[in-house]
Amino acid sequence: MTKAEKTRQFLIEQTAPIFNTKGVAATAVSDIMQATHLAKGSLYAHFENKEELAYCAVDYNLSEFFEKAGVVTRSQEYAKDKFFALLDLLSDPVNHPVQGGCPMLNFGVEADDTSPVIREKVRSAMEALLMDIVRTLEKGISDGEFVGGWDVNEFAVKAFAMLEGGILMSRVYGNSASMTILNKILKREIEEKIL
Repeated sequence: MTKAEKTRQFLIEQTAPIFNTKGVAATAVSDIMQATHLAKGSLYAHFENKEELAYCAVDYNLSEFFEKAGVVTRSQEYAKDKFFALLDLLSDPVNHPVQGGCPMLNFGVEADDTSPVIREKVRSAMEALLMDIVRTLEKGISDGEFVGGWDVNEFAVKAFAMLEGGILMSRVYGNSASMTILNKILKREIEEKIL
């Protein structure tokens, strides 16, 4: 990496949690300068504007989530255990694995009406997670771990919506009680599909 590339990456890594916590609109250039201890000119030497940095920060936060999810799911052999590992990773939304909370939820809500670019990034991430869940469950069926004849696509959408809703509720309430209930429901439903 060149020095310029290292500085650019440093700016992204240092500001990603700020954008994920405060949101794109509420993150000021002064927040960026304070977090990076760089001069304002450094930002504009590496990014056209704050929005370009925000796009990179969104990508970084989403990648962080998928990296952490991948680590816990790849460590498991069976489909049930992979799905449970994902649920366990998200079981404490107050202390989400990505600093600032779920980037899909945070950026998705903010960008819904304000940024088509960020909305598209979140949509792609949501589709990727849904497909990961579907593939895991389909493999469980084909491996004879789960019974067949259930709509894994429908279950994946329901599970995703429950997880995101649980994250929101837990963050607002400041505890993980809601997510604990939802994880228990999802785990029970999966247990019912085991042969």
